[in-house]
Amino acid sequence: MTLEKAAGIIPARYGATRFPGKPLASILGKPMIQWVYEGAKKSKLLKRIIIATDDQRIVKAADEFGAEAVMTSTDHESGTERVAEAAAQVEAEIIVNIQGDEPLVGGEMLDALVIALDDPSISMATLMAKVTDMALLQDSHVVKVVTDKNGFALYFSRSPLPYQAPDHFFQHIGIYGYRKDFLMNFHRLPVSRLERIEKLEQLRVLENGMPIQMIEIPRPTLSVDTPQDIIKVEKLLSVRTHE
Repeated sequence: MTLEKAAGIIPARYGATRFPGKPLASILGKPMIQWVYEGAKKSKLLKRIIIATDDQRIVKAADEFGAEAVMTSTDHESGTERVAEAAAQVEAEIIVNIQGDEPLVGGEMLDALVIALDDPSISMATLMAKVTDMALLQDSHVVKVVTDKNGFALYFSRSPLPYQAPDHFFQHIGIYGYRKDFLMNFHRLPVSRLERIEKLEQLRVLENGMPIQMIEIPRPTLSVDTPQDIIKVEKLLSVRTHE
């Protein structure tokens, strides 16, 4: 097996439109990017973890808590492009894209992606979790996914998927693993029609006829999109600290 040849990259853009400075937002006294980094460090299979950013303030913060950080272009339109720029300088067969707004990320979920990608027939994998709160099926901020019988994605959507599901659905968790050669080719493909409509970059992969292996994890994470999400994350982290 070639599991030792895996690296994690955390894209962190300072100037997010809805939440400027989001990577440095304080969560229980630590910047969010530190929570992401420390969660990723619990991985047993990622031998190198890099923060890829466009702002020296994030580099400075990373240095203060002992993380490796690299500066990338300010012109990237997606986190995938930023990850690809950083990955070009990394010697690894497998790259895991660890979203910088996932402070609840855990090492075991990242390792699950690496294990899936150790199969050379798998070029891309991502995560999903079963949700039984059916009110969330209507929430456009919750991305849904359906798969075939072998666990490969059929479609991702912000709309209810499946339509009128009675008991549960699967939420997509936006943490991705790629074989490096796949990543370097994928991010150069033009934006696809369904990607533009749904605002979901992974649809570009499906529209180009390439499979995505879905890996189920026990529970959803909670990404931070707005300042209000910080409150939710702090509550969850406080509960887990006392469990």
